[in-house]
Amino acid sequence: MAVNVIMLGPPGAGKGTQAERVARTRGIPRISTGDILREAVHLGTPMGSNVKAVMDRGELVGDDVMIGIVTERLDRPDAERGFVLDGFPRTVAQAAALDALMADRDPLIVLDIVVPESELARRLGMRMICEDCGANAEGPTPMGHCLRCGGRLTQRTDDNGAVVLERFKIYQRATKPLVDFYHARPTFRSINGAQTADSVAAELAAAIEAFGNGRVNGTAGGRTR
Repeated sequence: MAVNVIMLGPPGAGKGTQAERVARTRGIPRISTGDILREAVHLGTPMGSNVKAVMDRGELVGDDVMIGIVTERLDRPDAERGFVLDGFPRTVAQAAALDALMADRDPLIVLDIVVPESELARRLGMRMICEDCGANAEGPTPMGHCLRCGGRLTQRTDDNGAVVLERFKIYQRATKPLVDFYHARPTFRSINGAQTADSVAAELAAAIEAFGNGRVNGTAGGRTR
């Protein structure tokens, strides 16, 4: 059975860190739409130029662009054994499109990382990104340099105070309805994200194991019957 995971949660919930852990442990790709878009911005591709202003304002990139990115990525051979989606879907329209893409695949495991808003604001205020390669810094780094390429770290433009507030508003309006879309499915679980990273990882792993061991009934192609 392929392990097809969606990580849900607001900005700063730790989706990226946990998605990377799950992907590494399971030997499946982590598909981060945010990383794909940031790389496009960094490289100055046509798509990157189109979405940069949208991302800098903390707004969501259009459904058509995001669905196209994910459709192409899931068609690659390395996603046949499963994947971890980080940053997609972010709207109900994207979720419906993903259901269609999953029609002939194993069910989606939907994990919603829940963190109080005050803690999210604190985390986002401390988050840094590499100016050279665009990678997010994971935890403390020596002398403020990227552990991947050695580039200088700076605050993300979408993590400043005013933009953070706008991102929370957008999440509440557009993305939080995904919880309502998914919560009745037997492969949905809420995860306490206000724990240590290791505790969150253990809870996520237990949920995935429970679903993978056949303790879930009535699903097909990511949709409940």
